[in-house]
Amino acid sequence: MAGPMGHAVQESSRGTSSSETLTLAGEPLPLTIPARMYVCGITPYDVTHLGHASVFVWTDVVRRVVRMTGVDTVLTRNVTDVDDVLTRAAAERGRPYEEFGLIQEYFFDRDMAALHVRPPTHAPHARHHIEHVVRLASALLATGAAYERDGHVFFHGSHVPDAAGLTAEAALALSSEYGDRPDDPLRDDPFDVAVWRPSGAGDPAWPSPWGPGRPGWHAECAAMSLATLGGVVDVLAGGADLAFPHHAYQVAMVEAATGVTRFARRQVHVGTVRLDGAKMAKATGNLVLVSDLLSRASGAAVRLMLLDRSWHQAWEYHPTALDDATQLLEELYAAGGTRGTAEAAEAAVRAALLDDLDVSTAVRIAIDAGGDAARRLIRTLALH
Repeated sequence: MAGPMGHAVQESSRGTSSSETLTLAGEPLPLTIPARMYVCGITPYDVTHLGHASVFVWTDVVRRVVRMTGVDTVLTRNVTDVDDVLTRAAAERGRPYEEFGLIQEYFFDRDMAALHVRPPTHAPHARHHIEHVVRLASALLATGAAYERDGHVFFHGSHVPDAAGLTAEAALALSSEYGDRPDDPLRDDPFDVAVWRPSGAGDPAWPSPWGPGRPGWHAECAAMSLATLGGVVDVLAGGADLAFPHHAYQVAMVEAATGVTRFARRQVHVGTVRLDGAKMAKATGNLVLVSDLLSRASGAAVRLMLLDRSWHQAWEYHPTALDDATQLLEELYAAGGTRGTAEAAEAAVRAALLDDLDVSTAVRIAIDAGGDAARRLIRTLALH
């Protein structure tokens, strides 16, 4: 096998056509070079469960399929290490939040490597981008998109639910679920959200023109995406549970601050993983940890288990799913061990991947055809 540099040249040139276009979220996505991706990363505590893994494996596949067409990517995956939930979790364990977050991040990075997820180009941490949040808040105030009150800076958000295609009732329920406090009497409107907020005793705090405080959650990602990728991204990705309120407000803040629309050309919201009928989440504790699955099977098998479905599909995890994926992976390896070059099959595999990341169809074509089609799919999807 060629070395890393030779392999990269081969993947970016062989079979690549400038006419190839990825269809993503139901629409063609013509790309310039480089493609810019922002992936909402972890709040570093109690990592890494299967819901995390599903998001980051799928966004890694987006990146690899884009690469298959000959287009490089610049990918930012943030770390939300300024968050009240993280602060509480660290305090419960008797650790400073910075130290606790870094330890958890180490375990997360180890799991991502085992799942063959490539490291991001940029991995900004919220606590290193406080200045960018302050600048964002100042820009929003200057454009009239925000207002200051009692040390808070609030973003005018009354238009955001409608832009997200939600009724007021549905948006209020989601806002409350994710801690946005629509009942806060300081706000002009229930859908206004904090860009900056004062810190209480025990909370992290930084100086600002409005007094010591810390960023709001949505503002952190808005500021980090601006700082690393600029005012437009090709793909904004995360779990389905981030569509509203988080991504809706991140998009609205960036667009209000820059005057550029649309900030995200496509949004990829990966379907939730469920266990015993409920969404897998740290808040509920119904978790399947990646480290436990890796004690039973290879990283490639876990990866294929996550990918053998539509990326936007919510699904229920059953232990037998990993056994099924292991068997399917063995069939793919066996197919890749056969001789032969079937150019039509290779083209069909590529077409399936470009058609909204239809991994399941690509795998079955590759198994039926074998040879080069199977080997190329194994490399493209990092199933080696």
